[in-house]
Amino acid sequence: MSVSAVRRSLEEAAALNIFTHIVPDRQAPEPALGDSRSLAGKTLAVKDNIAVRDLPLTCASEILRDYISPYSATAVERLEAAGATIVGKTNLDEFAMGSSSEFSIFGAVRNPVDPERVAGGSSGGSAAAVAGGFVDLALGSDTGGSVRQPASFCGVVGLKPTYGRVSRYGLVAFASSLDQIGVLSPTVMDAARALESMAGFDPRDATSVKEDVPAYSAQLEKLDERLAAKLRIGIPAEYFGEGLQQDVRERIDTVIDRLKSLGCTMVPVSLPHTPLAIAMYYIISAAEASSNLARYDGVRYGKRAQRDDVLEMYTRTREAGFGPEVKRRILLGTYVLSAGYYDAYYVKAQQVRRLLKEDFQSAFQQVDLLLTPTAPTTAFKLGSKLEDPLAMYLNDIYTVSMNLSGIPAMSIPVGVDDRNLPIGCQLAAPAFAEETIFQLGTIIERFDWS
Repeated sequence: MSVSAVRRSLEEAAALNIFTHIVPDRQAPEPALGDSRSLAGKTLAVKDNIAVRDLPLTCASEILRDYISPYSATAVERLEAAGATIVGKTNLDEFAMGSSSEFSIFGAVRNPVDPERVAGGSSGGSAAAVAGGFVDLALGSDTGGSVRQPASFCGVVGLKPTYGRVSRYGLVAFASSLDQIGVLSPTVMDAARALESMAGFDPRDATSVKEDVPAYSAQLEKLDERLAAKLRIGIPAEYFGEGLQQDVRERIDTVIDRLKSLGCTMVPVSLPHTPLAIAMYYIISAAEASSNLARYDGVRYGKRAQRDDVLEMYTRTREAGFGPEVKRRILLGTYVLSAGYYDAYYVKAQQVRRLLKEDFQSAFQQVDLLLTPTAPTTAFKLGSKLEDPLAMYLNDIYTVSMNLSGIPAMSIPVGVDDRNLPIGCQLAAPAFAEETIFQLGTIIERFDWS
């Protein structure tokens, strides 16, 4: 993307409320002749809960409105080393807590496909930046679907890698056992190039895994569609029940039929603990959020309410600094961790999480991948679910299980519904099997979805 094109597109992005900060002096130059770096000349947007040195790190929250990061996240450093040029930070749900990118001090992100609809969340700004053609790539974070669901709503590719595949150093913690940095991109190949650039062990992240990173893009360049005939694809019954929009189901059925025509074997599988996933996710994630967000106290950094009494300063700082959704989750998390409720809620949720992981392990003994819808519906109207938290939370019903299990998953656009709104198809694979997702994703991407 040329410098002039970047400048023009960033101005247009303002109407969609995509960026929280724009960096005009970092706009991508034309790649130099002979520059062989995989991302040379690519423009990159970074979700505003991922650190970039000397840039704001607000998390779309009043409590960090004026905070400037003194360092960059490992993923950012590696993408810049691969040639990517950062052009801005993107809008999100405050502290990545939301499914619509409406819970932000900067206002709601609008969907480039239909500005009266949400872009999804919490990485809505990153998804919209790619969908609108404003950048070539964007980083997001995915705690319960926050890369994949907005990718589905905006019609782009959204990848959540295996937990531990990409360093979390520099990602502001929401729920540490679930958070993972992911990428949003126009194509599967772009996602593959980004992942191979930013993945790999990082001693600064205790959860980073020493696992070789395959040459994903080279594998895709040699991809033969006859590979499809060797794949066994699981279709979990629990992902096709009540609440699934009819034309979303029909489009996923079309994907299944087209893959069958290439020789893929479709295998019915069951993930019996799926109906409990939303409940266990909101218990575990809220508990971890309650702990992680305790650091925002007005003492160490960020906003501080001026009060003579220390306890009152602490209370007023958090009252004024956090928005309603963040407060709701802190209260829920504090409740489930409190004496008398810890065993009944938090411990029980962790026990059921173990059973959910075993469901996936059992399924992957039978199949190479799982195929599901990414979200139960297409993008909904702005403001339509703000007063109904449960309805908002259910947007993640098909994505949270992959975070609870730590496995990789990706959303791929597969056309539109009868209102011309994008539909996403989700692929999931065993831990560290991203290459299989990329391969099948590329085959699906090659189908004509017009």
